[in-house]
Amino acid sequence: MTDTPHLAIIGGSGLYDMPGLEDKQDHIITTPFGEPSAPVITGTLEGRRVAFLARHGLKHTISPTHVNYRANIYALKSLGARWVVAVSACGSLREDFEPGHIVVPNQLFDFTRRRISSFFDDPGLVTHVGVADPFCHSFSKQLHSACVAAGATAHLGADYITVEGPRFSTRAESNIYRSWGLSIIGMTTSPEAFLAREAELCYAVMAHVTDYDVWHHEPVSVDMVMGTMQKNTHHAQGAIRELAANLQAPECNCENALADALITHKSNIDPAARQKLGLLVDKYLNE
Repeated sequence: MTDTPHLAIIGGSGLYDMPGLEDKQDHIITTPFGEPSAPVITGTLEGRRVAFLARHGLKHTISPTHVNYRANIYALKSLGARWVVAVSACGSLREDFEPGHIVVPNQLFDFTRRRISSFFDDPGLVTHVGVADPFCHSFSKQLHSACVAAGATAHLGADYITVEGPRFSTRAESNIYRSWGLSIIGMTTSPEAFLAREAELCYAVMAHVTDYDVWHHEPVSVDMVMGTMQKNTHHAQGAIRELAANLQAPECNCENALADALITHKSNIDPAARQKLGLLVDKYLNE
């Protein structure tokens, strides 16, 4: 067993409070992009070293808009993570995706307005990374299989729309999203998925359906969301255990996502930008 936590989970703080997780350690990490949402907790699960990060803070004090997504992804990358599972709540825009189900999406529509969606936001180094398929297909298939093995009703493939939040949708908005053919709605997958791609990590989402948004019958409430998430905690923990026990290296090219993305010639890269982004780009600039 390697001591490096190649498998990382982003989600609620309750995920790492599970039976079988041993040798837990806290890691306080400082990044060039500020502080992560919480200390990264590593532990041994099913013989594999894994890392956990509470997206909204250990006491859920950070709203979706104000999560430091760049620091979170950078921190996991710096610890050696290669595969990231993002656990989140979502609303369903389809009748057949029922509350209590899990959805592993394959497409993403970014409808946020206030978030920085790239590590390469400052001048000095320009990149254009490909995100036609924003989730790792091979890793997503393994995550879906792990959810099914854990006893969950799980769906593989869906179009996920990320909205800004923190409010829930109006009925007009919800009906528009349905008319666009979108499947589930949440507040955290953008820009997390895009940053994971820039960091050359395999990224997949375990989206827990908590409600039917507001197009269906009753308005969404915090009690509704949290109640369903708490009921689904055992499925989430079970799926993570299954994944830790059986994960095979995904058959993909995520680890080379920046190979054709760097536009600025290395002789023209600002030294400060190179130092800040070295963890992400040095393997290409040192060739």
